[in-house]
Amino acid sequence: MKTSYTNKLHNNKDLPKKITLNKEEQKKWGGKTMVVAKPIDVYECINNIKKGYLATTKQIREYLARKYGVDVACPLTTGIFINISAHAADEMEELDMPFWRVLKTDGSLNSKFPEAPHKQIRKLAQEGFDIEIQNRRYFVKDYEKFLYRL
Repeated sequence: MKTSYTNKLHNNKDLPKKITLNKEEQKKWGGKTMVVAKPIDVYECINNIKKGYLATTKQIREYLARKYGVDVACPLTTGIFINISAHAADEMEELDMPFWRVLKTDGSLNSKFPEAPHKQIRKLAQEGFDIEIQNRRYFVKDYEKFLYRL
């Protein structure tokens, strides 16, 4: 039986976990310590993004690193937890949980979100954001001007 996104959101699996990185990992990730946060941490972070603002995956990782007092947050698990959060919100029909305000670091839309990219485009357009297409990918025009301070 497939686990629901809501269950995945609340399954902490002994997280958060702080990791001391070896020299090679430090070079790759840019810090000495890393956190693998809880899925619910990511959900709560996204839930705080106010209307009229956006956040990137990089900003969410920086927020998690500050929260846990480490240098970096794991990019792989943070990305997975962003996706879980979006699908859990959709699954629970939490219409106010603004996962559509989360962009990739380059300002592009997330192709793994529910009903991607159409739902994210529709929700962003309703909030007054302009969407551009570049090389078959969707971006929020001038997204840097609307970044929320997490």
